[in-house]
Amino acid sequence: MSCPDDTPISAVAPVTAVHIGASSVSMLVAQKGEDGRYTPVDFLEQPAPLARDIFRHGSIGRETTERIVEILNGFVSTAREYGARIDLESRAVATNILVEADNHERFLNRVRIACGLEINPIDDGEMTRLIYLKTRRRLLDTPPMKRKSAMVLHVGPGNTRALLFEDGAIRRYTSYRLGAHRTREAIEGSHNGGEAMLRVIRENASGNLAQLRFDYHDVKVSTLVMIGYELQQVRHFLTDRSGSCSPKTLRRVSGTAAEMSDLELVQHFQTDYQSAEALVPAIETNLAIAEALGVEDLHIPASDYEQGLLQDILVSNQLTDSLDREVLRSARILASRFLSDANHGEHVSRISLHLFDQLTDLHRLSPHDRLLLEVAAILHEVGTFISPRAHHKHSEYIILNSEIFGLDRRDVTVIALVARYHRHSGPRLDHPAYRELAPADRILVSKLAAILRVADALERTHNQRVHDIETRRHRHRLHLVLPGVSDVAVERLAMESKGDLFEQVFGLEVVIADPA
Repeated sequence: MSCPDDTPISAVAPVTAVHIGASSVSMLVAQKGEDGRYTPVDFLEQPAPLARDIFRHGSIGRETTERIVEILNGFVSTAREYGARIDLESRAVATNILVEADNHERFLNRVRIACGLEINPIDDGEMTRLIYLKTRRRLLDTPPMKRKSAMVLHVGPGNTRALLFEDGAIRRYTSYRLGAHRTREAIEGSHNGGEAMLRVIRENASGNLAQLRFDYHDVKVSTLVMIGYELQQVRHFLTDRSGSCSPKTLRRVSGTAAEMSDLELVQHFQTDYQSAEALVPAIETNLAIAEALGVEDLHIPASDYEQGLLQDILVSNQLTDSLDREVLRSARILASRFLSDANHGEHVSRISLHLFDQLTDLHRLSPHDRLLLEVAAILHEVGTFISPRAHHKHSEYIILNSEIFGLDRRDVTVIALVARYHRHSGPRLDHPAYRELAPADRILVSKLAAILRVADALERTHNQRVHDIETRRHRHRLHLVLPGVSDVAVERLAMESKGDLFEQVFGLEVVIADPA
């Protein structure tokens, strides 16, 4: 493909998205339009038993590795024929179960050397972004999702994620160590078929089902929208023309499939062997969750799961404002669940962001870091639910053991530690969670905690007295002017104990100026 010298190549050259999935490797070649949307040009997919190796042996076998290398080299050749760009605008990712393999780094190095591709495993944050993109489309094409309460359920290869929507907005997000391929390998040794296999699947899922029932015991879910690779492959066996199905249909198809051999599953459902192996666990897990929640109104989207995933991979990094709003909504729901003082948390958040924005040249942090500070400020006192005494430690514990939609475990750990360090001791290497962070993340925690401590000192009265703040730097001091506050004695006293970390991190003593 050729173009005039003065035409930007990005306007004409296709880009690619590559996904090493649990049971297949796929590539989408797409053209980016002027509106930023991607139009598919070609889609390729080949089976590969990655999940089987990981869940059965704990590592990726040589045969599977070379199979994937062969597929990827073929994809690279095809991309070049299209004149597609395999660069920063293209994406190459792998299923999040990849990191469970003992030799996943060796596998990634082999792909890098053999194919010239930098593969990034999908983390929790990326996975929630991808599910969020799928869910936004479902809001448009699945009217039942706009009802009072609807749940999007994603049974993946190794984990299940549930997103509760109320009136079209995310109200709760949970995840469980329960997946179609993980279940398949867990029950493999039972050698059971038919009803006996289904009983073993239910027994394997019982702990997660009990947790899910507890997590949503206070909600009446009216509609369940089920997404997932295996389930959407066999959608036409399960749904009517509108995409609706019933627990009765799932039960019938699951029972029939459980009686079949893998070869019969491949022939009957027109799928590959790797997908066939996980088909019964996928259907039965969705059915078990529908029954656990008492939901009769079930829907399975018509779109191709894998091709849609690849399109979403190309745009997931572009999500900013809309996803940030969902992250903050999730944080506020978590704060309310633990009866945190919302007025105090929100006011500390506003002060923290005000300081962050005025001191950008000092801290040199990113917009995403700003989001983490905002969440930490909202949640910094959730630990008072357990006890006011040492509540900063309780806050760390609660946040570390919670899900915040749109954030990965690294983000959640940073937030938990920033909340912990809003009072008393600053970061220390004898604190396990802090010690285990990468050096760059330790610096991030220290910077954000330093800002949060100053903001919390300015809201010491819990009466939202401080609104406007003027910052002035002079030599080794940061002077804070608080317009409208006639007596700053309380804030000064609080700053004596909370301004220390800011001085240690940024080299500036925090001083509250006398009222004008």
